[in-house]
Amino acid sequence: MPTKIALISDSHSYIDHKTLAYLEEVDEIWHAGDIGSFAVMEDLPIGKPIRAVYGNIDDMQMQQAYPEWQEFTLEGVKVLMTHIGGKPPRYAKGIKSKIKESAPDLFICGHSHICKVEFDKTANCLYMNPGAIGQSGFHVIRTMLLFELEAGQLRNLSVVELGKRGKVL
Repeated sequence: MPTKIALISDSHSYIDHKTLAYLEEVDEIWHAGDIGSFAVMEDLPIGKPIRAVYGNIDDMQMQQAYPEWQEFTLEGVKVLMTHIGGKPPRYAKGIKSKIKESAPDLFICGHSHICKVEFDKTANCLYMNPGAIGQSGFHVIRTMLLFELEAGQLRNLSVVELGKRGKVL
């Protein structure tokens, strides 16, 4: 049985009912930073495992509650997640060496507000950035990623468009 994952980022203290409806349908929720407020995390569906990292807008309390890095293996897939990661082939300072050291199958970051999924041949891993679910930033469309992990494979990846930034439904 695959594990269904919702990958979100850059909520900037905002989460809406449309996003929450998608989160109800998954087994785990991963947040790639810039959470903004504990209220966002409190609004997440109860009883689901949550893996999160803090981002550059997150205050000291948030940084004490969540790490800068998450490194774990689920369903045979090794995952490395942080907030500021850059993108292939131009990662943020120090990221390429961290990827090389960790050797993940999947590298996740947020920060850019740009949804992007790409296999990086030089790092031999899949790069994922879910974009942003929040209202703050320059992005036009709010996005998140849904996928499944099973037997060392990532499957059924989809980009979910949550509507235009600034438009509350």
